[in-house]
Amino acid sequence: MNSASASAESAAPGSGPVVVLVGPPGSGKSTIAQLLAGKLGRAHRDTDTDVETQAGKAISDIFVDSGEPAFRALERAAIVAALQDDGVVLSLGGGAILDPDTRADLAGHNVVFLNVTVGEAAKRVGLGVARPLLLGNVRTQLRNLLEARRPYYEEVAKLTVDTDNRTPAEIADQILEQLG
Repeated sequence: MNSASASAESAAPGSGPVVVLVGPPGSGKSTIAQLLAGKLGRAHRDTDTDVETQAGKAISDIFVDSGEPAFRALERAAIVAALQDDGVVLSLGGGAILDPDTRADLAGHNVVFLNVTVGEAAKRVGLGVARPLLLGNVRTQLRNLLEARRPYYEEVAKLTVDTDNRTPAEIADQILEQLG
């Protein structure tokens, strides 16, 4: 279901986002979604930003103050709302696909998995990141996240795009070309 040569039709009016980007931290979801939105003349929506706005604090603070389950509940609500937003380019948080209801909700959408290797992701997120699930050894945490989540990313994706050694513009252009 998720080959590099996969094609998908553009989302019809009233059917939610035109494209949904998923992938691990450092894959470029937010950056590429902003580029796609600009090229398509659409709005960009990011569920991590939605959660922070709703909670009135950073995701790292939500984790510290309330724990991961509280964050995941906020994230789930943000995803449900965002999937109703017609015509946007949507980027989901890296762990959003862990929720089986979210994976089910993504069926029928143009979902793109931005694949990245551990080494490239580590370069992109750096060592001083405010990402609660990457505390400690960033490379080890990224490797563990990728191993655990890759099957879910692949499950929901209509298209998989490798992002290593490529510019965000090149990646956005490939997505547009392959989704039509």
